[in-house]
Amino acid sequence: MVLQKTRRKPGQEIDEVIGKVEYHKEFYSAILDNKRDVVVWMPFGYDSSKNKNKKYPVLYMHDGQNILDPKTAFVGKDWRVDETVTRLIKQKKIKEIIVVGIYNTPDRLDEYSWSEKGQKYLQFLSKELKPVIDATYRTLPGKDNTAIMGSSMGGLISFYAAWHHPDVFSMAGCMSSSFYYNNDRSIKQVEDYKGPKKHIRFYIDHGEDGAIRGQGMFVALSKKGYVIGQDIDYYYAPGAEHNEKEWAARLERPLIFFFKNTG
Repeated sequence: MVLQKTRRKPGQEIDEVIGKVEYHKEFYSAILDNKRDVVVWMPFGYDSSKNKNKKYPVLYMHDGQNILDPKTAFVGKDWRVDETVTRLIKQKKIKEIIVVGIYNTPDRLDEYSWSEKGQKYLQFLSKELKPVIDATYRTLPGKDNTAIMGSSMGGLISFYAAWHHPDVFSMAGCMSSSFYYNNDRSIKQVEDYKGPKKHIRFYIDHGEDGAIRGQGMFVALSKKGYVIGQDIDYYYAPGAEHNEKEWAARLERPLIFFFKNTG
């Protein structure tokens, strides 16, 4: 499949979106037999002649309509991914990265859970979308440079993506995640796991919207050998509500945990 690009005209702003943005309308999945929009954000300088051979880590994000543009975001509040990533790059706190936003569909609940459709959604990401992104953009395609992130049900499917496909995603950002869904199945999967420790870095947080399950997942992973500050980070935001504004306010922490600039 070839991505159909829609570019922003030079000098044209899309509300508050900054950086280089390309929209890929109606990306078709043969696995799911549906279509969705995909947005790709690139850092300033991506097209610079001095960077023409440079390759970048990639962060995949669910609910892609909410991450960049207040025009498409839920109730007009976006994650401000472009502003936060740009600021952290300028401050030399993180590496330059590419962000891929995957829009949701009317099947969001099924696609973001451990259902048959959810498992197919993960196959879509790893077998259909990611290969095309890697072929179209200058990415570092290996698992060590590939992260996935989301909130609520998007946080849940981010956990499943890394837990079941650690050969593709070595980092999972799970913000205010619905770990309770389907009778705590995600936590039970960790508790019941008997194999060797999976090489994944997890970021888990919550406000007042999931303290019991967020703590439960953190404890379950800790018992499997994940160490705070090394391969797991856990954060509780007192008083935080369950919305895009709060996730935008906490975004800096997982970005630094995953993509810290050590150079």
